[in-house]
Amino acid sequence: MRGRIRLVTANLFNGRADAAAFARLVERLEADVVAVQEVTRAQADALGRALPFGKLEPAANHMGMGIALRYPASVSRLPLPRRGAFVAELVGPGWPEAPGAVEIVNIHIVAPHLPPPWRTLAQRHGQLRALEAYLDAAPRRPRALVGDLNATPLWPVYRRLAARFADAARLAARQDGGRAGRTWGPWAAGPRLLRIDHVLVAGLAVGSAQVTPIAGSDHSALVVDLALPETSA
Repeated sequence: MRGRIRLVTANLFNGRADAAAFARLVERLEADVVAVQEVTRAQADALGRALPFGKLEPAANHMGMGIALRYPASVSRLPLPRRGAFVAELVGPGWPEAPGAVEIVNIHIVAPHLPPPWRTLAQRHGQLRALEAYLDAAPRRPRALVGDLNATPLWPVYRRLAARFADAARLAARQDGGRAGRTWGPWAAGPRLLRIDHVLVAGLAVGSAQVTPIAGSDHSALVVDLALPETSA
């Protein structure tokens, strides 16, 4: 019988998301894996009380990142230009839902509007190339690539990665006969205009996906239920 995990990716708006409210959201969702971007100290402390395992590295300069986990697992940093990624390996017996190893990669691609544009473009390309090199080293591994890609499905970063992965939100929406929800807007309390937060999967089946508000953040959380393989290569 396949196991299931509930995965959440959330950009916490460099400390402006309500830390206590986000922790309550994580508990209410019964999340197993929470990948965060732009996490600061208060948010990391609150999240760590809800999910005590994993690795969180908060910062107050839009660089805070990490993965919080329900059960113990190895979490490491993947060096990338400008801002590195975090990689968690979920495997039993610590993860009873994951009889074979499953990898979660949390990434935050540099926003395209940051000046100067020539440097920002080079950093985005550099992050993507380094990530692709890492993925090529173990192309058959069951994994989920999650986070704030700062790219809609029309943009090159997304298209390059979607050539390797399936879009979990899009798959779930097709199963339900709907459309994947947008996740970002320019104001915390305003409407969501773009879909730039993603869960991309390889070797994993998608059960459901939902977009849910985060109090105080300009991003909504993307929540995805994944069915895990019985064994992994």
